[in-house]
Amino acid sequence: MEVPYKLEVIALTTIIIKLGVSVFPYSGKNQPPKFGDYEAQRHWMEITVNLPIQDWYRNTTDNDLLYWGLDYPPLTAYQSYLTGSVAKKINQDYVKLHVSQGFENFDHQYFMRMSVLVSDCIFFVSALYFYIRSLKMSNKYKWVFFALSSHSGLTLIDYGHFQYNCVSLGLTLWAIIFVSQGKNVLAAIAFSAALNFKQMELYHAILLFAGFYLMASCQPKGSSLPSQLKNLVQIGAATVATFAIIWYPFLQIHDWLLQQVIVRLFIPFQRGIFEDYVANFWCTLNVVIKIKRLLNPTSIASGTIT
Repeated sequence: MEVPYKLEVIALTTIIIKLGVSVFPYSGKNQPPKFGDYEAQRHWMEITVNLPIQDWYRNTTDNDLLYWGLDYPPLTAYQSYLTGSVAKKINQDYVKLHVSQGFENFDHQYFMRMSVLVSDCIFFVSALYFYIRSLKMSNKYKWVFFALSSHSGLTLIDYGHFQYNCVSLGLTLWAIIFVSQGKNVLAAIAFSAALNFKQMELYHAILLFAGFYLMASCQPKGSSLPSQLKNLVQIGAATVATFAIIWYPFLQIHDWLLQQVIVRLFIPFQRGIFEDYVANFWCTLNVVIKIKRLLNPTSIASGTIT
């Protein structure tokens, strides 16, 4: 019983460190008009709890997409809705439509910080804890758990800058755990959920899941062709079913809604092509071709040069 106890102490230490980062200001605090990603996450709660689902990703009089428009996949929107519903019960001012924009006070900051901590413990810290325990490492390697769970980059982004990357990373880690146990269907479900929380998980998809490991696992050594096909069908069905369940509310409303959501996820030109996940390609290309001097966002979207 020595291993679980020591890991629990390390986990508690990690949580204390994360809480320590939380007491400092987040990026964008007291900086109108947009107040940083903290306000983005709060605003998504405001939108999802007050507007019908067909308006979450659509520009309307009540949802100005230029003001932190929702541009992450549906699981992020659902999380915003659940967290926003809790916020609304605590204090309606946290998510009141329009008038809550830029809302900042100590109680709300505490609520938002705790929402990250709870998400972190449920998804990322729990997955890492389970994974390290399953390896049955010697004591000196248990500190790998501390190093990863308190990783400075993830801690500063989620608790300082303000994000929920711990959810998608935790789901991905659970997928890896299931893969290591030979539970490939559960791995497909977990990673599909990670993809539907943040599209940046596509970086892991080709190498780890779609491209190599899960495909290779369909062909275990000595297995027959029918067995291989069965494994492939099971993984494919689990993936399709997970996507279908997550996207179902958007698919049943209007045909154009699916297109609108996809545009928001992968072609957010209004935010600027040198920001966030869109930046990788454009920043690399900009080394050779000075895109900012030749093109504007509208011309890039239409494929024309001005």
